Amino acid sequence: MKQAVKIIKEVKKVVIGKDNTLIKVMQVILAGGNILIEDIPGVGKTTMALAFSKAMQLDCRRVQFTPDVMPSDITGFSMYNKASGKFEYKKGAGLCNLLLADEINRTSSKTQSALLELMEEHSVTVDGITRQCPSPHIVIATQNHIGSAGVLPLPESQMDRFTVRLTMGYPSLENEITMLRERQGTNPLSSVTPVASAYDIVEMKKNVDNIYRSDEILEYIAKLVKATRENSLISLGVSPRGALALSNMSAASAFLHKRDYVIPEDIKNSFIDVCSHRVIMSSQAKISGVTSDSVLSDILKSVNEPKIKG
Repeated sequence: MKQAVKIIKEVKKVVIGKDNTLIKVMQVILAGGNILIEDIPGVGKTTMALAFSKAMQLDCRRVQFTPDVMPSDITGFSMYNKASGKFEYKKGAGLCNLLLADEINRTSSKTQSALLELMEEHSVTVDGITRQCPSPHIVIATQNHIGSAGVLPLPESQMDRFTVRLTMGYPSLENEITMLRERQGTNPLSSVTPVASAYDIVEMKKNVDNIYRSDEILEYIAKLVKATRENSLISLGVSPRGALALSNMSAASAFLHKRDYVIPEDIKNSFIDVCSHRVIMSSQAKISGVTSDSVLSDILKSVNEPKIKG
């Protein structure tokens, strides 16, 4: 747990005033998930991902997604070697600890789909041969708003593979002044010190996997997810994969709060981030301007939580 705090402290040298977002990113890493950051350009999405990779000493690859990026750029490909007379595998960018997929919604659907196996099974299959990614394996993808020119919205099957969808937003006036001051003649990324290793992340994840979730807690998660499927303003509710993601995120929250068991507050703090990108609003909701966040907030209020205290 102390190492997780140290990692966040290092990233805070670069990303100022977004402590809550950094904590949630750390939760996803400990939960073994993937992160979608949806925001306007220039608010520090890429910088944050690079800072995390440096603080954790992870092998990080960055792909700037454009319409001409091919699936083989992600998965790798086989090339004929004339000298040996054999086909040799050349690994793609996806076979690393942390893949930063910048502007994922600006590439083709075929390339987007190349990430499906990578994000779910942490492996790639080329020419019938499956190759495992190194552990830990995390995908941090960024995308601009769907209304931007030249974007291809991600299909529901791929959105569902992201553990959370986060936004960063503009900094406050004070934080922006601090950022401008600290970037005079220097790059804050150079001040980030490695404080953990890939092995440390794997060990922390094992601890998170062993966090106790009582039957009451599991029932609470199931009821919340079921409520999204029965709400009249939602045409597509949260999947079983989403329920598992909520359980894992709650366990990571408990770990960061120095507990070996989950309480309802852990679930409530993660519910909207885990579920907002997984639900599809009904036509009635869209016409009325109702957002997924507001409906999910109402569901949190309507479902009774178990009486478990930290």
